[in-house]
Amino acid sequence: MGGAISLLAVNFVIAQIFVAAFLVIAVKSRHGRAAAWCAAGFAIASLAAICEAVLPFTPVPKFFAVGAFASVLAGFCLLRFGLGLFYGVPAKPAALAAFLIVSVVVDLLIYDLPRGTLQHAFFYQMPFFLIQAWTAAAIMRSPRRSYADRILVGLLVLNALHFLGKVYAAIAAGAGSTASDYLQSPFALISQALGAALIVGTGVAILGVMVKDIVDAARASSEIDSLSGLWNRRGFIERVAPWLLSRNAKSPGALILTDLDRFKGVNDTYGHHTGDEVIRQFARVLLDLIPSRAAAARLGGEEFAVFLPGVDLADARVVAQGMRAAIASTPIADLPETATITASFGVAAIAPGESLEMALQRADKALYVAKAAGRNRVECAEPTARVVTPVVSQWMRQ
Repeated sequence: MGGAISLLAVNFVIAQIFVAAFLVIAVKSRHGRAAAWCAAGFAIASLAAICEAVLPFTPVPKFFAVGAFASVLAGFCLLRFGLGLFYGVPAKPAALAAFLIVSVVVDLLIYDLPRGTLQHAFFYQMPFFLIQAWTAAAIMRSPRRSYADRILVGLLVLNALHFLGKVYAAIAAGAGSTASDYLQSPFALISQALGAALIVGTGVAILGVMVKDIVDAARASSEIDSLSGLWNRRGFIERVAPWLLSRNAKSPGALILTDLDRFKGVNDTYGHHTGDEVIRQFARVLLDLIPSRAAAARLGGEEFAVFLPGVDLADARVVAQGMRAAIASTPIADLPETATITASFGVAAIAPGESLEMALQRADKALYVAKAAGRNRVECAEPTARVVTPVVSQWMRQ
């Protein structure tokens, strides 16, 4: 019995560690509610260790035996609810509550059945199998498909199969003749040892996907321009440069560089608040006119870039002309009705094998020509004279 009690203590301590970890995640993550429900799940499930430790010494073993069953199953239901929130596949609370109540009633009904029999072991373990399988199936329906998500699904499936395996183990190893004898049975050591391993594995996997979500969100935030909502220079390069490296099509795409005309005068005359509104409005114009696969960025100040994958020079010029006309006809808050915001555009078709740096340089030259020719116009760059090896220079990584 001492070994089983020790494993119960280990399981309880592990569960509390996970409770604390999930509470920290709840504070740091955008999925705080999901992490809080997971913390509650581990906290409730850990009460089973207390109930099972009390079993050999209590005059009412049925209460604590059923309490242990209900605690673990309730913890799993809370985990299903929390992971459902995280993955966008929520479970109805009423359905989870009904499942828990029916399972506890069944456990009460089979309590007096001989232990170590197929009937008792099957009906005792089946609810645990079902809730784990339910959770795994829900995650598989979600759009998330990272390696961390797949590992979690695999562990949940393993958990579910482990509960089916415990049906056989309870019969083969012996689960004690009564609930009070459980801790003295060989099955108790097997059950608690496997339980500890799976608690750690599943808990770490859930923490892993939530921590990965925090890291991904932080990285995305560092690559987004806070004023315009577009990618910043770093985010733009991180997405476009690898795309060019991985494609060998005859027409990799086109690049548009654009610069708001006389933007300094807007700030000086109407203030930076109005200037910021011009930036935001121009960003909306870009997003409204580019296809879903395209990438738009604010490179700095009043300079923007758009990458159009698979688009040739003629079509890119049409897109740029549409952008030019759209911003010129868009009213800006805090500007007089007579005031017009215009932009100049330089367009370059990216040659196969050409680096993003070289394409940016050619588009920038075309933009300079557009501004020198009177602004509020679109100019196209000459085709590249030669194919260069794709490389991203040090200044573009900054």
